Amino acid sequence: MKVVTARFVRNDRLIDALIAQAFSALRVSAGARAYYEQQCARGIEFNAALRRLVHRLVGILHGCLKTGTPYDEATAWSHRAHALAA
Repeated sequence: MKVVTARFVRNDRLIDALIAQAFSALRVSAGARAYYEQQCARGIEFNAALRRLVHRLVGILHGCLKTGTPYDEATAWSHRAHALAA
């Protein structure tokens, strides 16, 4: 008999730092707050909505690093403003 199990490895320090970033973004970023509230309005629970915000913020960071541009609140969340207005 052979048993194969999956091992999920994650960097706990990185996760903690990203969660702290998301909490900070909720307080100071109108775009992040709107995104988080949109997730909650869809019935997604607190932790899942916060994880989705973390993923979105990492995506924004990746875009900034890829293009070599500094973070700009208006640029990062502008597509959300257009979607909410429509």
